[in-house]
Amino acid sequence: MEAVKVKDIKEPVIVLKIMKNNTLLVVDSNTTVRYFDKYDLTLLSGFKANIVHKRYKTNVLAFSNNKEYFAAMSSDCKESRLYSVKTKKIIAKMNRHHGEVSCVGIDPSSRYMFSCGDDGKTFALDVKSGKLVFTMPSHVDTINDIAFSANSNWVATASYDRKISLFNLATMTPKDKLKAHAAPVMKLRFIKNNRLLSFDKNATAIVWDIYTSKVLERLQGIHDDITQVTTAQNDKFLFIGTQLGYVLLYDLDSYELLSKRYIKITSSITALEYDEENRLLIVGTESGEVLFYNIYENEEKLEQLLKQKDFDDIQKLGEENPVLAYTQIYDLVANLWENTLKKAKIALQKGDKKTAELLLKSFKDIPSKNTIIQKVMMEYVDFEKFHKFAKEGKLALAYGLANSHPMYKDSAIYKALEKNWKKAFYVAQKYALEPKGVEKSKEILAPYRGISEKTKLIQDLLTKGEIYKRFKVSLAQKDFKIIFELIKQHPFLKEFPEYDTIMSYADSLYIKAKQLMDKGEIHAATKTLRVLSNFEDFQEEVAELMRDIENKQKFINAIRDEDLEQIYNLMAATEELEDTPEGKHYYSLWNEALSFANEYASKGDVLGIKKVLEPYMKISSKIMSIATVFSWCYMAQLENAMRAKQDKKVLENGIKKYIVNFGLTEQIENFFLIFKKHYPDSKLQLEALHKGSFSMWRPAMIVNSILL
Repeated sequence: MEAVKVKDIKEPVIVLKIMKNNTLLVVDSNTTVRYFDKYDLTLLSGFKANIVHKRYKTNVLAFSNNKEYFAAMSSDCKESRLYSVKTKKIIAKMNRHHGEVSCVGIDPSSRYMFSCGDDGKTFALDVKSGKLVFTMPSHVDTINDIAFSANSNWVATASYDRKISLFNLATMTPKDKLKAHAAPVMKLRFIKNNRLLSFDKNATAIVWDIYTSKVLERLQGIHDDITQVTTAQNDKFLFIGTQLGYVLLYDLDSYELLSKRYIKITSSITALEYDEENRLLIVGTESGEVLFYNIYENEEKLEQLLKQKDFDDIQKLGEENPVLAYTQIYDLVANLWENTLKKAKIALQKGDKKTAELLLKSFKDIPSKNTIIQKVMMEYVDFEKFHKFAKEGKLALAYGLANSHPMYKDSAIYKALEKNWKKAFYVAQKYALEPKGVEKSKEILAPYRGISEKTKLIQDLLTKGEIYKRFKVSLAQKDFKIIFELIKQHPFLKEFPEYDTIMSYADSLYIKAKQLMDKGEIHAATKTLRVLSNFEDFQEEVAELMRDIENKQKFINAIRDEDLEQIYNLMAATEELEDTPEGKHYYSLWNEALSFANEYASKGDVLGIKKVLEPYMKISSKIMSIATVFSWCYMAQLENAMRAKQDKKVLENGIKKYIVNFGLTEQIENFFLIFKKHYPDSKLQLEALHKGSFSMWRPAMIVNSILL
């Protein structure tokens, strides 16, 4: 594949990001920041931060989605820094890591900057104030990557300890430590449908379900060091960039490897981004180039080839660019092939080989299609014999040939045989239920003796008439539990027309339930689903739909009753509710309140926090978030008291109360070290103090001052 555009940046490209105002952000290893018009690549603005990054396999830079902030590791990796894009000044520094900083990140909502280190620790700073707000669960080794879900509810860190730490930012609670990698985990990427991609040093890629913490899939075919990943077309495609300059392509619905070398360049790939609007994959390289690739390259050519019926070249284009197989034109070709093959089979069934060959001629030059064509031709060699046996009533021989040549089962002749069988079986069923009808049943079914798949059914019918009677009675009573238990124990019942009726009924119930849900007729949908729950094949779907109905109904009721506790607890349990208009409204209200509370916390203003967070104090899913705000507020009070050189006992009292409330956090331990420098004669020992925890904190523990 050839690049449609190339921009030379001279230095290694380490950040590519499409911004909301149609600009492309490009940052090089010297932290030269450039904003280009994404359409014509005109340079719009930029600046130089003059931070040289000698290593950039991890995220050494991060830019906020609102364009106001960026985070960067220092050149010597000793600290991470938060900058204002507007002023280019440092807002905050994080130099508390024991060892080097390994990567940085800013969540999609532009609330927190994260600093990760070789010590396995992750610190979260409020971007507005630059204050340390909380710390993430630690790893026992270097953190290699940090990633966020699109809605900012989840953050994950990957480490050399081969584990992934999953944390819920909405509730401020750890979710899980994901363990399945046999090597250090190097890269992470959240994708739609609550999935997380992880990549390790051995080039193993795993797809996780973040709700269940289970492995959904392991991607196959990676044989190089993974440097960057991105997704395209609403997470339909996954692109993986490697050290050797390859881009691999995967289908994230089927997890199929579509191309091992979708793109090959001569330099290591250091950045990847996808422009959804222009359908361009943007690749940044170690040699300083930004290359743009149209992932739908040659789509226009497909249309021309289709008009010319040049299916061979269409196939070749699809092999060169697998993304084309997902276009509407390619679907037309696939449908045309299926319909042509169907017509050719009908011609062969009529003994008209010439017509079949003529129909398939356009596809013969395609190797994969030619293989199928040859197989079809070979399969239908004995079709005339099959037809003859069927016509003469030599059913055992006819069915024997159909079993040897499965394609025959699609023919009208075979379908007619099966239709006759069902009629015969149905009539035999009636006689079998009569006191003296068994012999008549045997006579009706005599032509089917010797057909292996029919013999067992015939035997069951002749010996288990009472079972069929029970089946009929249960059906009349609509007792589906007994019906399906009988079917499970006696598969011959599936041959009865009543079984087909039952399954059609189940399909209609499912469709009806979905339609009722779409119309908002929840009560009627629930009644329908309760009936459908008796059908084993639909039990999983019913359980899922019932959960959706229950949560949506609770959510609707909670909004009607203005029950904030129920609203937010339901949103925490079911993220899909956040996507509803009402969910977006309440999500926005909480974020706005939290933003104000964080401002008050940075000043140590408890009354201000209480004022804005009062409506949320009784909401269980918000308690940890509120505890985090107050812990930050009390730390600000302690820091203010230190700066004011307050009495040692006042500070000691504040430290004790903080630890009773929140335990030994990273913040209080670091503060205590500074405290000891100012008050070396203090006898206070943290280990001897009674320790609380965030999980035990409750709003009743709020005091206006931690110092009193």
